[in-house]
Amino acid sequence: MTAAAASVVAGVALVPNWSAGASVTDDPTVDAATKATFQRLADAVFTDRTQALVAGTGKADTRHASGFSGSVRLSGGQTREEKTALDELRDRRGRLARLGEKYRAGSTKVTLDATQVKGRRAKVAVTETTTLTYDKATGKSPKSTGFQAHHELTFQADRNGTWQLTGIRDTDDGYLAVNQVAKPAVTSAKTAAEDDGPPSAARAATSWPAPAKAKNFSATGYDYKAMVAYAQKYWNNYNPAYPDFNGQGAGGDCTNFVSQALKAGGWKHVPGYVYDFHKWFGNSEIQSHSFVGVNEFSWFALSSKRATSLANVYQMDLGDVLQMDFNRDGSKDHTMIVTYRDRRGVPYVSYHSTNTYNRSVASLVASYPTAAFYAYRT
Repeated sequence: MTAAAASVVAGVALVPNWSAGASVTDDPTVDAATKATFQRLADAVFTDRTQALVAGTGKADTRHASGFSGSVRLSGGQTREEKTALDELRDRRGRLARLGEKYRAGSTKVTLDATQVKGRRAKVAVTETTTLTYDKATGKSPKSTGFQAHHELTFQADRNGTWQLTGIRDTDDGYLAVNQVAKPAVTSAKTAAEDDGPPSAARAATSWPAPAKAKNFSATGYDYKAMVAYAQKYWNNYNPAYPDFNGQGAGGDCTNFVSQALKAGGWKHVPGYVYDFHKWFGNSEIQSHSFVGVNEFSWFALSSKRATSLANVYQMDLGDVLQMDFNRDGSKDHTMIVTYRDRRGVPYVSYHSTNTYNRSVASLVASYPTAAFYAYRT
């Protein structure tokens, strides 16, 4: 959740959103066969994207989506879009391999949430559920990573009644599903100059391997295992005791989720005005800016001494926090919490918007090589 978005929603009545990606109103008159046609093509498109990341696949592999004909197919423009997306994902697979990460299998399932048809045009809301299996996972290392993402697909029918997929829009407020291509950078409405609340976090290096920085799990009195357990429980099934800011322009739920996990591990409320970044609190009724806003969280965490900056992202351990500034404009955009660290020293993060569990930091570095990263020892 961006600082700008937090400033809009956190200082007034916070209206929960319980249906991320549900902007398409379902039309019950659309027949089942048409819905099934839309669903199958959507499943093929996102399966192709997932498989582009799997070791052993290449440009010569059969694309599921390209085999469609008859009542539904990709439009010419969308065919080019998908080719570009798959090429980018294959490049990402290579960057991941150089960082020591490979996927040996991938599985994607798409469910249809709503279908709306008006004349020769249709909009379809779908939920994608994807799992990627890590190659050669050993010991207690995570065997897989996965996420759920919401998309809106646009179709147009030609004179022969053939539906053509003409556009795909990701409707979550998050950016970082592993099989999604990078979105164009959008300059934040709130610039670094306007973020007048010190202190500033130090940017973390992304070089591998990192200098040793062992975490003392008993020094702070916090329960880091409880933080991890909370994140594992609610990464996809949101806790109804808090509002959900994912989708519908609410700004994203990432920092809200991380704050909840830290609270579960022992972070105590610091009550006060919602806009004072020295304060930190959140419940079902009201949340401070620092509880739900990316930049405000950083200011609180550092000024309160509950967190310190780490020099390298690979130094993070359980319960530590990772933030990203996608376009390096000085305003941070996304917050995640570490839920595993493997024996090679690679941290794995879980987060909301897009809902994701145990994604490796190497995957993030490979997917966003131009982003700025900020790592916090909690």
